[in-house]
Formats: sequence, C-alpha cells, structure tokens
Amino acid sequence: MPELPEMETYRSLLQPLIGGQMITGAMITREKSINVPADQFMQHVLNQKIIDIKRRAKYLVFQLQDGSCLLLHLMLGGKMFYGKEEDKPDRTVQVQVSFGDYHLYFIGLRLGYLHLLTPDQIREEFKDLGPEPFQLSQEDFLALVKDRRGGLKSMLLNQEVIAGIGNRYSDEILWHAQLLPERKVNDLDDNQLTRLYQSVKHILMLAIQQGGYMDPLYKGDGRTGQYEMNVHGRKGEPCPRCGTPIAEEEISSRKTCLCTNCQH
Repeated sequence: MPELPEMETYRSLLQPLIGGQMITGAMITREKSINVPADQFMQHVLNQKIIDIKRRAKYLVFQLQDGSCLLLHLMLGGKMFYGKEEDKPDRTVQVQVSFGDYHLYFIGLRLGYLHLLTPDQIREEFKDLGPEPFQLSQEDFLALVKDRRGGLKSMLLNQEVIAGIGNRYSDEILWHAQLLPERKVNDLDDNQLTRLYQSVKHILMLAIQQGGYMDPLYKGDGRTGQYEMNVHGRKGEPCPRCGTPIAEEEISSRKTCLCTNCQH
C-alpha cells in the first residue's frame, strides 16, 4: 500500500504536470471506485481546472476550481500513471481523467477510491487523523507517545496517533532505530524515544528524496521508486547492518520484517 513517501512523491510530480490544467474528459469503468453516479462525476469534473494538489497522510486531495475536491486513497494495490494512451501500462483502469491528449490513469482500485467531495466533507474524512510526522517537534513527539501502552509497531500504524506510516515504513523505521516492533512504548526511556523520533524523520525523508517504492508515474520518470528497503519484504536476506538473516513475524495482523540480532 502506498504510504506517505509514495503519495508525497506523486503530489510533487503531478503538481507541475496537471496543476492549472483543465479536465477535458473522464471515464469510469468501476463505479465502486467513486462515490456518485458515473454520469454525475464526469459532468461535474468536465472543464474544471486542477487548482492545487495537497497531501494528507496517505491521501491526495485534488482541489477543483469550483471549490470541490477529488479525494484519492490508493489502498492496497492502487497506483497512478500519467501519459498518452499508447504509453499506459497493460493494466485495468478503473478511473481515467483526461487533459487533452494526456490522461491520469487510476489503476488497481479494488479497495482504493477517488471520491468527489466538498471541503467540509474532506475535513470530516480527516477529523480523526493524527499529526503529520514532519509537523512534530521532538518535544511534541515525546509528549504524544511516551505514555502510550501497546507495541511500537501498533503505535506507528495507528493513523490517529501519527498519520501516514504503514506496514512497510514502520518496519524500516524500527530497524533504523534498532528497536523491536513488539517493544512496549511506555517501557522506552527518553533516549530510545528520541532515537525513534529521529528514525521516523530520517526514513520518511530519505524515502521521499528517493521517490518511494512505486512504479514510474510517467514515461521517462527517473525519480519514482528509487528507495531500497532495508528489511521490509527481505525475509531471509542478510541484514544490511549486521548480516543476520532477516526474520518475518506476524505482529498486529501484519507481516513484519526485522533483524532479531540488532533490534532490541
């Protein structure tokens, strides 16, 4: 599932491509991917300009010129591609938004969606989300988490605590911080929590700088997908830090990759 770094990469790449551009057409092949009848959706977005693109947690918000918004959550398996029809991947497209000869394809939206909403509805959608990781000072982070019960992995996955981190980057963060995912949050001292805070910032920023893990957004895209995972999805491979084979366990109902030697 795309997480904060992937959605931030998409946002920054799409802004110069479609920001200020007028939507010239739309096509819906799976009505469950939207929240209004297809005809209504297409009529509403037609001839609207994309005024801005914002990210909140794992969501993108496309702001239209009439004040309405398109809220995107890609969920598991979702992706986007921007380009001409002859360039698009050989995958089923659930939603297509056109800008002349170029199209923004929403692919793999089995669970994901693109909803047409008002700003008030967007605020309602976001009301339970916690703060963005980069908005938290070290002092704010310590105050937010130090008295929480439960495991570190569960806390990082909880979108009401910190927004934007999912299964993939929680593994990467905890590996970088050298902390086991099942360690209890309230058992950690301030030095360990500070190390966790620094790892959250470091891993997410590095992943953004390297374009996350997704496939290219457009033909010739050399930025997207350059981040290499240290432990996630690398069961049995040597730990980049100590060489111990990476283990995989189920924690919080998620497959979790870790180094049992250098995470404590």
